[in-house]
Amino acid sequence: MTIKFLLDTNIISEPLKAIPNRGIMRQLERHQMELAIPSIVWHELLVGCFRLPRSQKRSAIEKYLNEVVLPILPYDAQAAKWHAVERARLMSLGKTPPFIDGQIAAIASTQNLTLVTFNTSDFSLFKELNLANWHK
Repeated sequence: MTIKFLLDTNIISEPLKAIPNRGIMRQLERHQMELAIPSIVWHELLVGCFRLPRSQKRSAIEKYLNEVVLPILPYDAQAAKWHAVERARLMSLGKTPPFIDGQIAAIASTQNLTLVTFNTSDFSLFKELNLANWHK
């Protein structure tokens, strides 16, 4: 299958919750062959894990991260250009979204993927970006 969805951190980490959202879990299962994560999200997941002291929780997260095999899409030259254009446009409007959100949006947009996140408002300022909230 073809990749169609790029997952934000709050979506890919949902299975780690004590009581994960059933709707999100169904969507993850339904689209399991169409999912990818941006390299920025992979970084966020690893930092969160490595900040934890050695514990059962950290071991469970490490196991999850090692078992979840999804394509990791890079922040490449094309994404960097898209991001620069969007940052310049938004800054001229007096708006400066978080840099990391711009990187994630750039990967989704340049790869023609739908970005799946709980925080659609964090990404709503970006042009040419398809968003989905599987939490609703």
